[in-house]
Amino acid sequence: MSRVLIIAEAGVNHNGDMALALKLVDAAADAGADAVKFQTFKAERLVTPQADKAAYQKAATGASESQFAMLKRLELDAAAHETLLTRCRERGIAFLSTPFDEQSADMLVGMGLAIIKIPSGEITNLPYLRHVGALGRRIVLSTGMCTLDEVADALRALEAAGTPARDVTLLHCNTQYPTPEADANLRAIRTLAEAFPACAAGYSDHTLGISCPIAAVALGATVIEKHFTLDRRMEGPDHAASLEPGELAAMVAGVRAVEAALGHGRKEPSPSERENILVARRYLVAARNIAAGEMFSPENVAARRTGSGGVSPMRWDEIMGRRAPRAFAAGEKIEP
Repeated sequence: MSRVLIIAEAGVNHNGDMALALKLVDAAADAGADAVKFQTFKAERLVTPQADKAAYQKAATGASESQFAMLKRLELDAAAHETLLTRCRERGIAFLSTPFDEQSADMLVGMGLAIIKIPSGEITNLPYLRHVGALGRRIVLSTGMCTLDEVADALRALEAAGTPARDVTLLHCNTQYPTPEADANLRAIRTLAEAFPACAAGYSDHTLGISCPIAAVALGATVIEKHFTLDRRMEGPDHAASLEPGELAAMVAGVRAVEAALGHGRKEPSPSERENILVARRYLVAARNIAAGEMFSPENVAARRTGSGGVSPMRWDEIMGRRAPRAFAAGEKIEP
């Protein structure tokens, strides 16, 4: 199994403040994440001035401000992206961002990003899919709010534009912030893997806590994406459903532990337990003193732990009825 890619989703939790954005990079690196991801957009290209907020956004930022106004103050310009990319290189963590429009995707490609993340909301945006699919990059595609047919349609559009399915990782996702655990539906990770075998499958998590992303790895997720913040009490649309730095570090540790525990899948004694075979298993011994030439029988042979191996009791039927080649003292290992 290849190493699980852990993406710490900073998203818009920088609140439009570059100092905070840089602290998020540092926190993701300190937690051991493989990548930190932001969002790249221009409000004018994403939303109309009349568009309403989602319910969770209203709860977090109030209903009086429009979605357009909220997004406008959360934009990061090209210079901010370059600053974040530089900090990521300094900290040894990959820089990723989700482009919400074609121009933003082009900017990220121009910065040298090898992976483009397509958010759930753009999976039915055919012109966007065609543009991103033609960029020659690996793609991570979130599938929140989607049916399998919609996923298949998006993959066909990406493939027709030039991105083969083998270069696409599908992330199961629920876009409610936070997602009720009853709606996480982690088994859909396997459904995606089985329905689209050419693609890798992963999980973008919006539940509270770290249980679901860790469980997702046990179900075969090869990518884990999780929102994080420096402080859940901050104002902003996504802070309340995000992990704080210590929790992010705990999630990374949990993912790595499960990743290691999954193993190779072959049913065989592990290196650490092989020494226990001689100690824990039973072997054939003399139940009482046995004279040379005496017939081995259930009355004079028993299965006991010897601590040093011997003849397996699985050979019981073979041993019964044979004559003892020599005398055996009670408790001595049988040698047929």
